[in-house]
Amino acid sequence: MKYLLGIDQGTTQTTAVIVNELGEMLEKSSAQLPARFPQAGWVEQDPEDIVRTVKEACAPLLDKYDITAAGFDNQGETFIVWDKVSGQAVTPAIVWQDTRGESICKALASQLDPELLRQKTGLLLDSYFSAPKLKWVFENYPELREKAHEGKLLFGTTETWVVWKLSQGGLHITDPSTASRTLLFDMNRFEWDKELLTTFDVPRSMLPEVRPSAGYIGNVDFGDGKHLPLHALLVDQQAALFGQACFKAGEMKCSFGTGSFLLMNIGDKPRLSNHGLLTTVGWNFDGHTAYAFDGGIFVTGSAVQWLRDNLKLIPDSSSSHAAANRSTDAGVVVVPALQGLAAPHWRTDVRGAMFGLNRSTSSDDIVRATLDGIACRVYEVVMAMSQDLGQMPPHLKVDGGPSGNPYLMQMIADLLNLEVRVSAALEATAIGIANLAGVSALGTSLESLSKNWKSEKTYIPTMNQDERTSKLERWNKALGAVKEFHAG
Repeated sequence: MKYLLGIDQGTTQTTAVIVNELGEMLEKSSAQLPARFPQAGWVEQDPEDIVRTVKEACAPLLDKYDITAAGFDNQGETFIVWDKVSGQAVTPAIVWQDTRGESICKALASQLDPELLRQKTGLLLDSYFSAPKLKWVFENYPELREKAHEGKLLFGTTETWVVWKLSQGGLHITDPSTASRTLLFDMNRFEWDKELLTTFDVPRSMLPEVRPSAGYIGNVDFGDGKHLPLHALLVDQQAALFGQACFKAGEMKCSFGTGSFLLMNIGDKPRLSNHGLLTTVGWNFDGHTAYAFDGGIFVTGSAVQWLRDNLKLIPDSSSSHAAANRSTDAGVVVVPALQGLAAPHWRTDVRGAMFGLNRSTSSDDIVRATLDGIACRVYEVVMAMSQDLGQMPPHLKVDGGPSGNPYLMQMIADLLNLEVRVSAALEATAIGIANLAGVSALGTSLESLSKNWKSEKTYIPTMNQDERTSKLERWNKALGAVKEFHAG
């Protein structure tokens, strides 16, 4: 039996899994990754902690299995700058959630053609992505800018940094899916864009080499003589798309966690959204290219945590299912925009609200309405993707903690009038990157991975059209009121 290692370097933890040649997970190991918040809007991590958690997560698996190949997925937009000679980080890891680049975005807004930016990158001018925050670093620490332009500093997202460390500086690499999250990469030509590098004042010398998403990259050393061949690199959400076997145009997945991240495979040609979505590189290797529509919802699991920790309406997150089923007042509507509205609205100024409260409103009604609000947000993104592609997906594949909530999954199926298939593999992201390594190292076919994908449970729509229309009309009224309240 051949064994593959999948490393999922996420925002809150690093997870490593062992997968066999059939794509089945045999074992996993995780290490928690702390974050710090120096001031409002800033989110940082210690770069050495990122390396440490990768080693800690992998260590027990390396001792137990004879691993053929490894794959590594990453947080996406989070980046580090480090000294080329000493290998010491000169910035913290500046996390994708960090907003310090907003001032840069405002300053550049009048200089950049947003449509040209979208055509090149598929993205919006937003602090979510790496380049505005990197420019902020240069403007606030001119000595770092000077060193960067002298060729003394290197830039990398979390997988670039860890692989550089584990290869003793031998590999400074990334892949097209990750590069496409920086605002510096032309997704059509698969190369760093000279004009964008000039705009964001980034010297080409500090950027990693862009390698295919799959293929032998080089060896990484975990210490104690444990060398492994690295065969795959992806962003975490793209790894989940691969792990969910969404290999055909129109297939899509939703990964639930703190937020909800929806990706739809749109085929081997990029296309821009007319409905508020991003376009991103899914993967690119050996004749296989996939682009994806990307629609992020920032608040999902965190909304349930808010019900539990702030409002004290439920004792634990799993209780939200029973509470929602006890609710007797369907007139209460919650817009769970606790961190603004991302796709497809892109209104970061909007905040959450409740409507339809009365003397008989119970905690159960508020819990139900919050889950309904999450389902409505997922509905909006799926419909935007379907309108852009010109077809509904055959079904929606889901993974992550909240996918275990039967009330929420049934509501999503009902609103979409679509089957919702819960992945039997909870670690779809780490399994996805391990499977991609298998495609490279073992010659595993996409067809076999698709056949081996299993669902744990399928939710079939049961809601009638009148009820669906009524619920969506109430949601749209509430959403319109929230947007109006925060306008201007």
